[in-house]
Amino acid sequence: YFFLSHLATVDIAYACNTVPQMLVNLLRPAQPISFAGCMMQTFLFLTFAVTECLLLVVMSYDRYVAICLPLRYPTIMSWSICVTLAVTSWTLGVLISLVHMVLLLPLPFCGPQKVNHFFCEILAVLKLACADTHLNEVMVLTGSVSVLVGPLSAIVVSYGHILRAILKMQSAEGRWKAFSTCSSHLCVVGLFYGTAIIMYVGPQHGDPQEQKKYLLLFHSLFNPLIYSFRN
Repeated sequence: YFFLSHLATVDIAYACNTVPQMLVNLLRPAQPISFAGCMMQTFLFLTFAVTECLLLVVMSYDRYVAICLPLRYPTIMSWSICVTLAVTSWTLGVLISLVHMVLLLPLPFCGPQKVNHFFCEILAVLKLACADTHLNEVMVLTGSVSVLVGPLSAIVVSYGHILRAILKMQSAEGRWKAFSTCSSHLCVVGLFYGTAIIMYVGPQHGDPQEQKKYLLLFHSLFNPLIYSFRN
């Protein structure tokens, strides 16, 4: 539950960063978000998204050790190791977001000032810049690959070992307990990584951008509910 508490905190903050302003925009379209507010929303969105991505990898490793190496679990996943992994996830989330903000803030925004999204998502904000944003787009793609494809591969490997260990269990009750432990985590992994890869790793031109916008909205609203109901 230590990592669950961090994931719950990220999901609550993730929703609180986007949903209130989105409701204000829907109820009062004439009341725009300020430039500083938009930049802060972009920064927090990136921070929480990257942190959640890394926490999901840590949780998959935690489940791998618990199911495949149960007798060594207290030694491998000691309190100090758990704290270190959680702090590292938050720190990397902040640092990676700062890199994107350092590249985003100097850009001039002199054209239309309507963000074609439900909140200040970084790709939607970049479309409003009056300068060349190729470097920004390359950094978004590079960052997305590094925090999505790599971690997802690690999760797949972890669950491959977990599945093999579960199938070797003789007790039906033991298999059910193991599947129950992993089910909600797998749901969040599928929803989170699936949405993020479609949004940031797939082709950015020629795709139905409006569908991507609604997909990200669906993820932002329903992803926090999965673990809330599970807990």
